[in-house]
Amino acid sequence: MRTRILALVLALGAAPALLGAGPAQAAGYRYWSFWLSSGGTWTYATEGPATARPTDGSVNGFRFSVSEDSADSAQPRRTPDFKAICGGTPPKADTKRIALLIDSGTRADAPSGDAPPALRVACARVRKDATSAEALASVAKPLRYNSQALLCAIAGYPKSGCGDQVSTPEQKQSAPAASDAEEGGPSLGIVAGIAVILALGGAAVWKSRRRKYPGTS
Repeated sequence: MRTRILALVLALGAAPALLGAGPAQAAGYRYWSFWLSSGGTWTYATEGPATARPTDGSVNGFRFSVSEDSADSAQPRRTPDFKAICGGTPPKADTKRIALLIDSGTRADAPSGDAPPALRVACARVRKDATSAEALASVAKPLRYNSQALLCAIAGYPKSGCGDQVSTPEQKQSAPAASDAEEGGPSLGIVAGIAVILALGGAAVWKSRRRKYPGTS
């Protein structure tokens, strides 16, 4: 019996913590990720566009999104296809053709006050030793970088910020009922649960007293 009473007391002690619990938060970053392809799939680039030197026939992708790291980063939302993008641009001596896919992401990825431009593609014809950043600059100015050479904006998007940290809920929770929200108190379900625990605790104590002192009402 004492063990059962102790369990009830511990449950009551945990109730305030449950009432104050909120959704877990995960740290993410809002930035342009850089992707490479020489076939039909995207590969997250292991170097930045300022040092990457793609060959003729390559496809470079840029995607703006909120993600925790490279493993979580969103890919461009179109399959890389060099022929579809650069098929009308014939080869030329001492130059190379780089197909570019620029995906500004969704409205949910956008900073407050910004609206993402539509996804666009372009074929850049650049000199043989040009970097991906130079190919991008030839078709999507203005570009903006920070002091650490991180690509912050393509064609002026976003207007401000660079690799900003944001917090996103790891799990969605349903909104409280209107009466709960207005009063600012715990939900009816939690209150009812606590009431049941209290009732069980009182009954357990009463039974314990009756066994110890027969005739007690």
